[in-house]
Parts: sequence; structure tokens; C-alpha cells
Amino acid sequence: MTVLDPVIFRELPMIHKIIADETWLEGERRGCPVAPDDPVVRENVCLVILRVGEVMRRSIMESYEAALAAGHVPLPVDHHPHAA
Repeated sequence: MTVLDPVIFRELPMIHKIIADETWLEGERRGCPVAPDDPVVRENVCLVILRVGEVMRRSIMESYEAALAAGHVPLPVDHHPHAA
């Protein structure tokens, strides 16, 4: 079983939100729908994550450590799909 860093796993919803926001914003700028993998969207997502990433990670790490201190030990999670 492969176990991901629990902080990275908790960052994923925030990253998905940043991608959605930047996709919408670029669509508004252009006046038409834009794909999330558009090069401009990707660049903007990277810039946002570079700008807020440290604060986001610190916040998530603090809440994770508080949960551990309170005795809430998260179970390891296997994030890889299994063959059926």
C-alpha cells in the first residue's frame, strides 16, 4: 500500500478550487469557456500556489498536528486505484 503525505492529501481540495477559480477567471477575460489545462490557466494556478502555498501548507499542518495531539490519528490512505 502506498501512503501519501497527509498534508498533501488535505491540500488537494484547495488546489482543485484554485484551478476552478482560475479557469473561470480566464474564461471571463476571454469571453468564452476555457479548459482547466489551458496554458494560461496552468501558469496562473502555479503563480497562486507559489504565492499562497506556504501559508496553506502551514495552516493544514497545524490542524493536522492538533488532530494528532487530540488523539485523532488518521488512517493511512491508499490513493491508487486497484485493478478490478
